[in-house]
Amino acid sequence: MTPEILEVQFKGNKKEHYFNPKNIKVKPGDYVIVEADKGIDLGCVTKIGRLVALSEIRSEPKNLIRKAGKEDLKHLEENRKKEALAFIVGREKIKKHNLNMKLVDVEYQYDQNKLTFYFTSDRRVDFRELVKDLAAKYRTRIELRQIGVRDEARRLGGLGVCGLPLCCTTFMKHFDPISTQMAKEQNLPLNTCKLTGTCGRLKCCLAFEKDFYEQSQKNFPPLDAILQTERGKAKVEKIDIFHDTVYLRYNNDEAPEPVRLDEIKYSQISDKTPA
Repeated sequence: MTPEILEVQFKGNKKEHYFNPKNIKVKPGDYVIVEADKGIDLGCVTKIGRLVALSEIRSEPKNLIRKAGKEDLKHLEENRKKEALAFIVGREKIKKHNLNMKLVDVEYQYDQNKLTFYFTSDRRVDFRELVKDLAAKYRTRIELRQIGVRDEARRLGGLGVCGLPLCCTTFMKHFDPISTQMAKEQNLPLNTCKLTGTCGRLKCCLAFEKDFYEQSQKNFPPLDAILQTERGKAKVEKIDIFHDTVYLRYNNDEAPEPVRLDEIKYSQISDKTPA
């Protein structure tokens, strides 16, 4: 029988799945000790049971060892203080080695067997000498991990313009490609300030309703198309998929006229206005 699977969250909104072979009674919000890369780590349970079964599990889960106690949480707090100091040291070392990289975060494995430095850079970085320098100071395994700007936003967290926590810190498991075409399909103004998120890239939420817009727009004539209607030729200025309305501009009219989609009787002359 397959043991229960848990979802555990670590620093930087990193989430992993773990088996519970000992059937230890845990609930969301409990801190637990789990198997890690050549050691153990401490995280917080976020999901259990069927909620986890519905998630996408990409790798073989390691095992839950036990629930965390007061001493474990105290040790975790000490690690956080050491990480803050290591961040300052890391930035100084980067400057010393004159490397083109931005340090984002530092994370100790619970047992301090590994210290990870997360950074962003717009190019490949040779950080071998930096690793040697850091290893000599901290006497533990050093890992430098280059991440993207969207991963940076996930690690640091924050609020979106909607006022809610960033989607990448809550329910998103991976990043999908986003393009300005998605904004065009949703009739959004191509305003960079409004379309970009905290990370400086196009907002992930542009993709959430992509399928809905694609299906809905199949019922409408294309934008800028020239239609032959009962009143004469008209150009499609705008469509409103939520109210099933098409805005048509007839010759010499100052403003487009809203017409219900089911009230339009037309034949399409061309896909766009002739040049």
